[in-house]
Amino acid sequence: MTNDLATPTPVQDRRVRRSRAALMAAAIAVVAERGTTAVPISAIAEAADVSRQLVYQQFGDRDELLLAAALDLARRELLPCLVDVSDALTDRARPLAMARHFAGHRGFYRAMLTGSCAFALNKTLTGLLVPANRQAVHRLFGDRLDPRTVEDLAVGLTGAGAALFNTWVVEGEDPLDPAEFADRLLRMMSVAAAPIAQANARNKENHR
Repeated sequence: MTNDLATPTPVQDRRVRRSRAALMAAAIAVVAERGTTAVPISAIAEAADVSRQLVYQQFGDRDELLLAAALDLARRELLPCLVDVSDALTDRARPLAMARHFAGHRGFYRAMLTGSCAFALNKTLTGLLVPANRQAVHRLFGDRLDPRTVEDLAVGLTGAGAALFNTWVVEGEDPLDPAEFADRLLRMMSVAAAPIAQANARNKENHR
């Protein structure tokens, strides 16, 4: 005999997805409104119109819910903005798209970057953005760099950009100016990449 209870029905799956989505959306809204991650789980559950018990069942604790919400937000709204733009380090479209995203959700990100989730959030966002910078490094240097150097450059550029973003989101004057910040970030990337590009060009000439 088949145990029908062992396999969730599609209706149950949809309910789980809806409740998770509602909780993540509520977490972002509540944190942004209050300006802190130190919000009661009951407040998030109430905003999502679910029980507190469901929060624990779905996410375990508040920090896991907040991190899941941040990752979901970045995947839904940030990464798609980067798909259709050039992956060149010197292209303004990529930093501008990123700056607009963080400015648009400043309240949430500022609270996350100054709360208990700050380290985990930076690690999560770095994991999302390193692949894009890895592609940019490949485009800039081709096959002239070994894989380890490519990875180190991608991680280093991502970390440097994250440090600037953190300071801008947390301490920047209201309202944030995405265009001005994109130009700042682009200048930093260009200055950082230029000496390496010149060194590789010299090496290429010497081996001819």
